[in-house]
Amino acid sequence: MKRLVLLTLVVCLGSFAFAADEETKSSKASDRVQAAAEVLNQIQSAPDSGIPQNVLSKAECVAVVPSMLKGGFVVGGKYGRGLASCRNPKGWSAPAFFTITGGSFGFQIGGQAVDLVMLIMNNDGMEHLLSSKVALGADASVAVGPVGRHAEGNTDWKMRAQVLTYSRTRGVFAGVSLNGAVMKQDKDSTREFYGHMVTFKASLTGEVEPPVAANAFLTTLAKWAQEAAQ
Repeated sequence: MKRLVLLTLVVCLGSFAFAADEETKSSKASDRVQAAAEVLNQIQSAPDSGIPQNVLSKAECVAVVPSMLKGGFVVGGKYGRGLASCRNPKGWSAPAFFTITGGSFGFQIGGQAVDLVMLIMNNDGMEHLLSSKVALGADASVAVGPVGRHAEGNTDWKMRAQVLTYSRTRGVFAGVSLNGAVMKQDKDSTREFYGHMVTFKASLTGEVEPPVAANAFLTTLAKWAQEAAQ
């Protein structure tokens, strides 16, 4: 009888630990969604140093890597985790989670991590993103994004750039080169957030309804995109 009670206790404790671990994982993905919303709010609330309105209003998709989150999503010098959303007939899509590695950039500058924002500017860039793995500069053309609420910047984003890239560190927001970086689906975070596997295409094209946990990011994105379009 004692052995049976002990075995039952061990099984219960194991189940509790597993449930707690799953809750922690889900929380990490949800926290990243919240952090991405905060990054957009902070950048676009800056008087004259945000993403130009005429650029944001034309972006097909927006991707954010919030690297300053408590607990951290930065591992090493050139690795980060983020999420993306694309326009569709219903508004902005459910978030697709990705990792980004390599490239001519550093997620830590002087020991301080940076936030990244990427704008996918046209259908070609969106198609590359839907493939769930993109080599920036190879599969998709990439350019440093212009900065300033009404700045025209150079003409790359109008003429040929499929992806515009930005970084923020120590409160300074600027365009950044991500040539050579590779974006691919973060399957672990996808399962954590949705409870099952969801493809990039399913989430970004509107096949999947956004969970309530996605509201903070999608509401913020819709707010700034709508303001930029006015």
